[in-house]
Amino acid sequence: MVYIVGAGPGDPDLITVKGEQLLRNADVVIWAGSLVNPEILKKTKRGCCVYDSAFMTLEEVLNVVKTAHAEGKTIVRLHTGDPAIYGAIKEQMDILDEWGIPYEIVPGVSSLFGAAAALKAEFTLPGVTQSVIITRLSGKTPVPERERLAELSRHGATMAIFLSVSMIGDVVKDLLQGGAYTEQTPAAVVYKATWSDELILRGNLGNIATLSASQNLKRTAIILVGEFLSAAYERSKLYDPAFSTMFRASAE
Repeated sequence: MVYIVGAGPGDPDLITVKGEQLLRNADVVIWAGSLVNPEILKKTKRGCCVYDSAFMTLEEVLNVVKTAHAEGKTIVRLHTGDPAIYGAIKEQMDILDEWGIPYEIVPGVSSLFGAAAALKAEFTLPGVTQSVIITRLSGKTPVPERERLAELSRHGATMAIFLSVSMIGDVVKDLLQGGAYTEQTPAAVVYKATWSDELILRGNLGNIATLSASQNLKRTAIILVGEFLSAAYERSKLYDPAFSTMFRASAE
């Protein structure tokens, strides 16, 4: 059996209980060594075979899986954060389906939410925004024209931009083209969210690129943009005494 497991954003304790149990029982672990905290491997059992996918092609990863499955071993494919976001798991699952090898996906805590926790922020604030856009800048992996940052930024929603901190100047330029954001729009960069060397940079679209460049950030950072980072918002209706819900009546 193959388990595609989200390792969480960095802190080894943020893997799910189910993910940790599978990791402790695995005979073979293939982990994303360029992104996952190596401390998490301390949870593996003695004799577990560990492979770092950072040095492997897709074919090499799947050949390890195929061999281990034929030997009746339990395999954990360990991805950073949650595997559903930029996890490159679809191409793995398609071949496993073709080979008839069973697998299960175990979700994890995305760095998106690790960053929110680090910032002590809520992405969806009443009267501010109720939407979060998860995206990236076009690079080696292209982005569809309709999903360019300049287009998405027109919504003015909370924006979470992955895999783009090395091009943050271009990110800012594209975001300002949409018209909904200005140079005063709050922005933050969270480097290695929940890791022991986590770094938080707060600013706005007018200075966040300079702040990031001053720290020479190139990878493992997420860019967050939007008014959710400011202080102004409306109180939630859910707990407002003047608002009725299906569980309680209005106090008025």
